[in-house]
Amino acid sequence: MSEPDRDVLEQLVEGSAEPVFVARIDHPDWPVVMANAAFGSITEFAPVCDKPLADVVEQLVGRELALEVSETIRGGHETTIAVELGSREYLLVLKPLRSSSDAGQYYAAYWRGTAGGTLAVDTEIQQALLKAKRRIRDLTRDDAVTGLLNAATFREVLQHDWAVAAREKSSLALVTFTLDDFPAYLEVFGRHAADSCLRRVAQAIRRCLRRASDVAARIESDGVDCLVVLSHSSNESGVNDFAARISAAVRELGLHHPRSRQARFVTVSYRTKVMAAGEDDTTAAEFLDKVL
Repeated sequence: MSEPDRDVLEQLVEGSAEPVFVARIDHPDWPVVMANAAFGSITEFAPVCDKPLADVVEQLVGRELALEVSETIRGGHETTIAVELGSREYLLVLKPLRSSSDAGQYYAAYWRGTAGGTLAVDTEIQQALLKAKRRIRDLTRDDAVTGLLNAATFREVLQHDWAVAAREKSSLALVTFTLDDFPAYLEVFGRHAADSCLRRVAQAIRRCLRRASDVAARIESDGVDCLVVLSHSSNESGVNDFAARISAAVRELGLHHPRSRQARFVTVSYRTKVMAAGEDDTTAAEFLDKVL
């Protein structure tokens, strides 16, 4: 975005009566670069500029909606989400900003308050429609067993984030988890129980994700179920600590596994890889193959 474009945008944002902030999405953490006084009035924490967008949204409306916001932005879509802040209902509108000089680098988020602080009938209908659309999207995006992203969607997300990281000369981290002696678990307890076990492990992984820009998926590799996490991190030690925390969280589930060679309960093994995007000709798919 050129300086004149940015100056005009800053004036529009600051002059808006609605709470507005703008994030730059060609940086790995999607930092907030503008926020107006009206936005400050609906928050109770410190100024948000330079903070990752996902962290700001999570602090405002919770992790589940923050994940939805992150996925909307990755897809380059415009959407509206009904949210509640304090005692008021708002419609959170997400809109990509484009200019002829630098297309698609910024996203605007603004809150539209509803009359009297309560949802009007038409807003309730809109909320129901939005929920239905999200449900349809989830059916095509998510793995039916674990609730994590399915393999196809994860590869799309990785491709997008890899391209952004390559432009910014930054790094991404991948961690893959496999359940130890899982074929034996399946043989003892059957498919239904095995799916339930996978679901519990996936939930443990999601609880350990550090920010809404981190994503997890289920991918099958050579007939083996892998649960994969993509994180925007360049710190190998931190990534290894993160993987170890997830391993410990799975152990704490205490899921009985009588034929495990590791313990008497379900455990996971993991592999980690931190890689700088764009340093060589490695593609996103090749990066993923390194940990599968």
